[in-house]
Amino acid sequence: MFLGCEQRTTRFILKQVFLFFLLSLVFFACISAESDSDNSERLRSAPHKNVRNNVIDGSGTENAVDFEGTGGGMKVGNGGYNRVSISTVALFTLAMAAATGLGAVPFFFVELDPQWEGLCGGMAAGVMLAASFDLIQEGQSHGAGSWVVIGILSGGIFILLCKKFLEQYGEVSMLDIRGADATKVVLVIGIMTLHSFGEGSGVGVSFAGSKGFSQGLLVTLAIAVHNIPEGLAVSMMLASKGVSPQNAMLWSVITSLPQPIVAVPAFMCAGAFSKFLPFCTGFAAGCMIWMVVSEVLPDAFKEASPPQVASAATISVAFMEALSTAFENFSHDYNSEDASGFFVSLLFGLGPLLGGFILVVFALAFHLQHALLMGAASGIAFILAAWRPLQLLVYSKMGFFSLIFLLALGAAFVHVSSFSILKLAGRKKASVNNLPTANGFSVSVHTLQSFLSCGAVAFHALAEGLALGVAAPKAYGLGRHMVLPVSLHGLPRGAAVASCIFGATDSWHNSLAAATLIGFVGPISAIGAILAGIDYSGLDHVMVFACGGLLPSFGNIIRRGVRLDARKGGFGLAIGVGFASLCLMCTKLVCLHTPYCNSAPEAVR
Repeated sequence: MFLGCEQRTTRFILKQVFLFFLLSLVFFACISAESDSDNSERLRSAPHKNVRNNVIDGSGTENAVDFEGTGGGMKVGNGGYNRVSISTVALFTLAMAAATGLGAVPFFFVELDPQWEGLCGGMAAGVMLAASFDLIQEGQSHGAGSWVVIGILSGGIFILLCKKFLEQYGEVSMLDIRGADATKVVLVIGIMTLHSFGEGSGVGVSFAGSKGFSQGLLVTLAIAVHNIPEGLAVSMMLASKGVSPQNAMLWSVITSLPQPIVAVPAFMCAGAFSKFLPFCTGFAAGCMIWMVVSEVLPDAFKEASPPQVASAATISVAFMEALSTAFENFSHDYNSEDASGFFVSLLFGLGPLLGGFILVVFALAFHLQHALLMGAASGIAFILAAWRPLQLLVYSKMGFFSLIFLLALGAAFVHVSSFSILKLAGRKKASVNNLPTANGFSVSVHTLQSFLSCGAVAFHALAEGLALGVAAPKAYGLGRHMVLPVSLHGLPRGAAVASCIFGATDSWHNSLAAATLIGFVGPISAIGAILAGIDYSGLDHVMVFACGGLLPSFGNIIRRGVRLDARKGGFGLAIGVGFASLCLMCTKLVCLHTPYCNSAPEAVR
C-alpha cells in the first residue's frame, strides 16, 4: 500500500513539473511573439539605431540600444495607451493564480505535529488579516469609503448566515473531513475564493489603465507574490485536517482561479468594474475578518499557547505588509524597464530548477551511488568557486592579493559559521549520530553538513542575483536575450545542490525541493537589487567572497565521499568538474558575438 501511494505521489509531482515547464514555454513563446510583432512594426518606419558601447565594468553602465523615431513601449496610434492583448492578460493572470500552488510545496516534504498545527493556524490568521487590510485599502483608494464599510458589514453578515445554513443542512463532508472541521474548511476555501474575485478585477483594471502593460505587470507580480503565502495559508488549514499535499495544492490553486476568470472581463470593461470594486473588496475583507476571529484563531489556541499563536500571526501580518509596502514604494517611482526587470528576474530560477531535475533523472535512471553524487556536487562547486575569480584575474579587474584575501575571508566566514552550527547541534544530540528536531524526525550530522553546504551555494546565488538585478531592468526584448545564458549559468548550481542532497538523504523529493529553493534565491536577490536601485560597483568583491565560501563547505563533502568509496568519489569529482565547465563554456559560446549577454556581461560570462 505504501509503495502504491509513493508511486502515485511520484507520478503526480512529475506531472506537475511537466505542466509547469509546458506552461512556461507557452507563456514565454506568446510574450516573445508579441514582442517580435512589435519590433517588426517598428522596422517598417525605418528607425535609426544608436548603439552605445558601455560595457558593465563596475561603472554601472552597459551596452544599450536606442531607437530614434519609435515608441519605447507598446503604443497605439493616437491614444497614447500601451497596447495589451486579451491573451496577454489571460496568460499573466493564469500564471499569477498558479503561484498559489507553491504554498503547498512544503507539505510534500514535512508533516505537521499538533503544536505546529496551532502555529500554522496563527500564520494563516495573520495572512488572512493582512489580505483583508490590503483589500480595505484598495477599496478606499477608489474614493468610495462608505461602500467599503457597507461591504465589510455585508461580508460579516453573509458568512454568519452561511455558517448557520451549513449547520442546519446537517453533517458536511469534504476531502474525507466531516463535521465541524469540514464546515470550517468549506468556509475558508469559499472566503479565499471570494476574495480572489476582487484581486482579479484589480489586475484587469490595471492593464486597462493609462500605463497599460507596465502597470499591469507590476500589479500582477505583486499579487503573484502575495498568492504564495495565501496558498500556504489554505494548505496549512487543509494539512492540519489530514488532507494530502496533492489535494492541498489543488485546492490552493482553485481558490485563485477567479483571478484570471474575472481579469479578462475587467480588462475589457474597466469602467464598469471600477465602480463595484469598493463594495467587493470590503465584502471579501469582512468575510475574512469574521472567519479569523470566529474559527481560525480558536482552533489554533487548542493546539498551541496564545503567545505562540499571537507571535505567528503578528509575524505573518508584518511579512505581508512588508511585501505590500515594498511594491507600493516601488510603484511610485517605476518605469517600464523596472517592470520588465521584475519579469526577467522571475525567470532566473529556471536554470537551477532544470539542473536539479536533470540530476534527479540521471540519479534515478542509473542508480548513482552516494559517493559519486557527493563527488559530482563537489566538482561543480569547485568550478563555480574558481570561475569568476579567474575571470577577474585574467582580465585584470582585481589584484591577485585582493582576490586571495577575499577568497580566504569568505572561506573563513563559512567555515566558522558551519563549525558553530554543527557544534551547537552536537550539544543537543540524543545519540552519537542523530539530532532531534522539532517535528520529530532525526537528521544526521552529515546530512546537516550537506544542508550547510547548500547554504553556501545559496549565498553564491544571492551574490550573482545582485549583478543580474542590476542588468535586468536594462534588458531589451522583455529580457529574452538574458534568459538563455542565465539559465545555462544556473544549471550547474541546481545540479550541485540536488546532487549534494540526494547523496545525503537518498530522497529525490528533497533534492528537487532544494534545487527549487536555490532557484528562488537568484530572483529574490535580483528583485531586491532592483528595489534598492544599486549599481554594479562593489559586487565583484561580494561575488569573490561568496566563491570563497564554497571551498570549505564542499571540501568536507568530497572528503566524506572519498571515505565512502575513493574510486567513485574521484570519478564523481571529475564528472562534476566536466559538467560545470561544459555549462559555463556553453554560456561563453552563447555570449560570443551575439546580443544575448549585452545586458549582463559581468554576471553571466
